[in-house]
Parts: sequence; structure tokens; C-alpha cells
Amino acid sequence: MPNYLKVTPEIIAELEKAAPGRVVTGADVNPDYSKDEMPIYGVRMPDVSIDAQSTEEVSAIMKICYEHDIPVTTRGAGTGLVGGCTPICGGVVICTMRMNRILSYDLENFAVTVQPGVLLQQLAEDALKHGCMYPPDPGEKMATLGGNVATNAGGMRAVKYGCTRDYVRAMTVVLPNGEITRFGGTVSKTSSGYSLVNLMIGSEGTLGIITELTLKLIPAPQATVSLMAPFEDLAACISVVPKFFMKHYQPQALEFFEKEILVSSEQYLGKQVFPRKIEGTDIGAYLLITFDGNSMEELDPIVESASEMLLEEGALDVLVADTPPKLKDIWAARSSFLEGIEEQTKLLDECDVVVPVNKIAPYVEFVDEAKKNYDFEVKYFGHAGDGNLHIYECSTDMDREEFKKQVREFLDSIYRKTMEFGGQISGEHGIGLGKVHYLEEAAGSVNMGLMLGIKKVFDPKLILNPGKVCMKL
Repeated sequence: MPNYLKVTPEIIAELEKAAPGRVVTGADVNPDYSKDEMPIYGVRMPDVSIDAQSTEEVSAIMKICYEHDIPVTTRGAGTGLVGGCTPICGGVVICTMRMNRILSYDLENFAVTVQPGVLLQQLAEDALKHGCMYPPDPGEKMATLGGNVATNAGGMRAVKYGCTRDYVRAMTVVLPNGEITRFGGTVSKTSSGYSLVNLMIGSEGTLGIITELTLKLIPAPQATVSLMAPFEDLAACISVVPKFFMKHYQPQALEFFEKEILVSSEQYLGKQVFPRKIEGTDIGAYLLITFDGNSMEELDPIVESASEMLLEEGALDVLVADTPPKLKDIWAARSSFLEGIEEQTKLLDECDVVVPVNKIAPYVEFVDEAKKNYDFEVKYFGHAGDGNLHIYECSTDMDREEFKKQVREFLDSIYRKTMEFGGQISGEHGIGLGKVHYLEEAAGSVNMGLMLGIKKVFDPKLILNPGKVCMKL
């Protein structure tokens, strides 16, 4: 472990000069700054927290911390699920939530420049006013764009439009020693040396601090329609997924989920949206599909063809949502899965593996069999279109340590199956603190060494977000 130094009164005085009136210490630090949305991976209060307001301010703070070997953790809204912004070595937390301005649009080049504290929902709504869409659509709409880029967040529209990485053109970065630099450019392609901007995307705050982003936009689709297809069981539901691609459909989103997790969500919302039975047959699972395009005339034949295919493949019915209220209700229920679980669960852990699309069905079968050996409940749903599965381990009555022990054994087994199927440890949540062990097993010593070597080039003192991704303490 690096020999980090303590934050002294003298260092606090220096930080006060860099960020006057916003240096918070001791018991006055916001307890939220000690963790993210998954406290099962640990809680640690920082010695100091600072709500930064500008690139220059972040630079000044980092110069002080670098000089004095003080560990620094950056955070946005703290909506991560892998302990990524937990300051496990104490030190200083820099929060970028106050850097929350949409700075400018370049509509001729379909780009927008923002500060990292802008919320995903904020940009999504504002871009529509300019006739544009920002396609990345992670489930947590109150996450910051800086956090989305730091984790390469995916979301429900990734099957058609790709992940956050595909929409980052350029960024301003403060390096651990306080230097300010810029990676990338407004241009849509480049073959100009190593892609430093892509090293930063998904680096989870371990290489530098993003203080400005230039993001790609696209023209906003003029029409959107969703199909909800209930099935008697999950196996039949998932088996349909590859056929969407074999038949050349291009869904904007393609989601699957079981009835149990839907019930949790609808109880949380206080509103039932999805049917439970069709003509006397109990529903076991659902597919939720969205198509978008330039007009309903363009989408109507796609909807008709897809509906026929779904019914031929065993769907009990196909319900069409083509008005704003219907679309809002359906997707509100889908987007509230995690909130529903959190409200009804005392102990919670999760993973978000990604497997090839044609392996979703056997993978889910394996998870269903494996969970029988444990005392906790398992709930899952997934982005069926890209093979990204969200698997939650939940308990309201187990002893905390016993829960953690059993979950560790369960995750060991399903991560092994992930790798056997040619999958990856995380599709969009990242590695953070909670998944370092699993990444180490999956990536191997050579690749972990390469990643740690990259970190040491950016951060030779290892002060930035220590203990995360490839760095073990």
C-alpha cells in the first residue's frame, strides 16, 4: 500500500485557499460522501470533502494533494453500484455536482459541451429542445454525465445506439499532479496516436478527473413505439431474442424480466401497468421492445411483423404502447426495478455480467439452479438485446456476514460460468472496489499488470481513487 500522509491543519488551510468556503472537514462532511448506492462494499468517511466549481479549482486541489501524498476520490451523484466512489483510504473527496452547466451546442456538428455534474436526465431533456437526442440511456437518470463516462455506462438503448463510449468526442482532464490537459476533438474520427480519451472512458476515476465533456448527439427520432410481449415462462421469453437480429429488426431497446421483479417495481410505484394473466394463463416473464424512426408510417410494418413473430414464438399476446402516457407508464415500471428492490430489501448485492446473446437462456438456467443452494433471494432482469444481465442478491433477515459469505460463493460460481460462456465481469456498472477480485481472476495477471502499468503512468503516486479497478490495497 502506498504511504499516504494524513491531512493536517496546514494542508486544510492550503485547500481553503484553493476552494474558499467549500472545504468541509470532520463531522460536518456529508455522510453520503462515504459510499455509493451499494454500501455492502464498505463505508469510509473522508477527512475532507470539497464541492469543486471549476477545472482550475480541481487543478489547484490536486496539486496540493499530489505534493502531500493525500489520496483523492472523485464523485458525482454517487449512484454507482460497485463502491467506485467510496474513499476507502480517507483523504479528500472532490464532488463535481456543482459543475453542472450545459456550456454550448454545436448543432452543425451534432455535439454538445457540458460540465461533468450535468445530470443525464438534464441533458436528455435539453437536447430534445434542440431537435437532438443523446442516445445513452442508463437506468439511473439522476446520475451525472461525468460518472456515466467514468464507468462507460450502457443502458437500455445500447442495443441500437451503443454505450456512452460511442458518444464521447473530447474531454478536459485534470491529471493527478494537477496538470490540465485535453483529449480527443470535435471531429467524428481520428487515427492520431493512442486514444487517450478512450483510456479515460471507463477508468472509474483512477487516471484523472474529468472536468468538461464534448458529447455526440444525433437527430431526435420523430416516432417511438413499444411492444410488451408476455410469456408463460422465462425460457420461452428469452429464446425469442436472437430472432430479432436474424430477422434484421433494429430495436432501440430489448428488455426481459420475470414477473416477480415487475411486481416489486409496481408495488414501489403504487400502480399496476402490466397484466398478470392472459386468458386464464399466468404470465411468468415479459419482453419489452421499443422501436424508433422518422414516422409511425415507417414503424407500422415493423411493429406488425415483429408482433407476428412474437406470437408465432409463443408470446401470449402483444400489447402496443404508441402514445406518450402509455410509453411513460410502461418504462416507468421498467426503470424502477432497482428502486423497488432497494425499498423492500435490507441486505443487497449485485452483478451485471454480459454474455453472448445466444447464451442468455442457458446462463439464466444456470443462475436459477445455482441460487437453490443459498438462503438469499435472487432477482434479475436484463438488456436482452446485448446480453447484459442484472442479478441482485437480496435478503431481509439473514445475518450480514453470513449473507456476504453466501453471496461470495454464489458470485464465484456465476462469474465462472460467465467466463466459460465467453462473457465479461461487467457490462456497464464497472469494477470499482467490489469486483476487483473477480476482474483479477477473469483478466489474468498479464492484463491486470498492463492496467496497473497504465495507472502508474497517469498516477505515479497512486493517489487517485486507490484500491479500485486494477489496484489492490
